[in-house]
Amino acid sequence: MELSQPAPLARIIYIAGKLLEWITVFLMIFLTAIVTAAVIARLAGHSFSWYDEVAAIMLAWITYYGSALAALKRRHIGFDTVLLKLPLKYRMAALLAGEAIVLTFFVLMARAGFQVLEVLQGDMLVSLTWVPIQFTQSVIPIGAILFIICQLLSLPGYWKLTAAGISIEHAEIEEEVETELEKNKDRV
Repeated sequence: MELSQPAPLARIIYIAGKLLEWITVFLMIFLTAIVTAAVIARLAGHSFSWYDEVAAIMLAWITYYGSALAALKRRHIGFDTVLLKLPLKYRMAALLAGEAIVLTFFVLMARAGFQVLEVLQGDMLVSLTWVPIQFTQSVIPIGAILFIICQLLSLPGYWKLTAAGISIEHAEIEEEVETELEKNKDRV
């Protein structure tokens, strides 16, 4: 179930979602190509000195950008079943408290990420000495800021669904079950 949003906000969310999807897919393809090339090189008797370091960095980047995408679509682990059992007034207060905690965490993470970048100024990767570590670690504050933006963009729709007592998780499961039943009705 998609979060219902006002038209201008829905357009921004759509564009942000597509951009994050493309970035994440590109990073996954790039990581796959690196791993495949490293395996082939190793089988041929040659090993890339930079493979482990770059693959670990790529995996971290995929995690941060994918996390922002998950925040935009409200696909992170949640407890909306518990939340929806609360009376409306407490439910909405709990939603606000949860959002405040998450946003505070990511603000602190972005701040710490910028501090890390200051500390790493002038350092380079071990295996690729021309690549600044600041570049590779820039994903920390960038990912945190993207997460904050995505969380805030998706909040109005999530607020409406929660106020209406609708579970994102249950609605998706029911929709999938109906789709599968419809696809397989002729098989029975």
